[in-house]
Amino acid sequence: MIKSIARRRKVATTLLMIGLLIGLIYSIFPFLWMISTSLKPNNEVFAIPQTLIPKEPTLDAYDTIFHSSTRMRYFANSIIVSLVVTALTLVISIFAGYAFSRFEFRGKKLMNMFIINTQAIPPIALMIPYFSMIVMMNLHDTLWALILTYLVFTLPYGVLMMTGYFNTINKALDEAVMVDGGSSMTILWRILVPISLPGIVATAVYTFILSWNEYLYALTLTQSQSMRTVPVGIQLLIGEHFYVWNEMMAMSFLGSIPVLIIYLFCQKYVVAGMTAGSVKS
Repeated sequence: MIKSIARRRKVATTLLMIGLLIGLIYSIFPFLWMISTSLKPNNEVFAIPQTLIPKEPTLDAYDTIFHSSTRMRYFANSIIVSLVVTALTLVISIFAGYAFSRFEFRGKKLMNMFIINTQAIPPIALMIPYFSMIVMMNLHDTLWALILTYLVFTLPYGVLMMTGYFNTINKALDEAVMVDGGSSMTILWRILVPISLPGIVATAVYTFILSWNEYLYALTLTQSQSMRTVPVGIQLLIGEHFYVWNEMMAMSFLGSIPVLIIYLFCQKYVVAGMTAGSVKS
């Protein structure tokens, strides 16, 4: 009986590992193909039959990108927008989350409901109103147009995340600090923020990736080459009669590196932050 159970468990484990391996190959193959295409001359991209390993590997696509001030500007714009949006989202979300978690005030439930409901609105439905507002404020074709617009989509998630994480921290810590003469700001920055590091990192990762990958508003709210971001820059490589596939894949690979690095070093914080709020201490 025991041997039968052990055999079934071994078979189940083996099948699970096979399934995970298939899923890994399925997930990583497009990424490998992107790298392969970026290392091919553009004429080899259309060769039949296709090969994963380039016959004549070359770094010409990367050399073209790194020596193009316009394309490097795309990366600079994406970095600036993503970092500023992430910083502003964290600061505002921490203060708002602290207020929602620790204080009672008039309209709190209504504001919470409003924040949650904003998550249900498709971003494309707000395109025309936001475009009109940005033009009225004379911010069209500026990085501030993207920063202010992205904040609208990142702040609700950030506030909900930080509120949920602060709710998991026992309020007895607040009372202990107050007894020792500490202020609300002391409680927030010296107690809650250090303990809530996983939630803060998870919010920062989500915000950065959303800002880095956003395409629709970056295309609509900017016009000049000097204000474009990486997703739009990749699309601009598509010509009317000719696609520069190797450069498109090279830019796509370079654009994915920041996201890969963030997940590599922050994965445990992201997992911990995403599960915040499930248990209240």
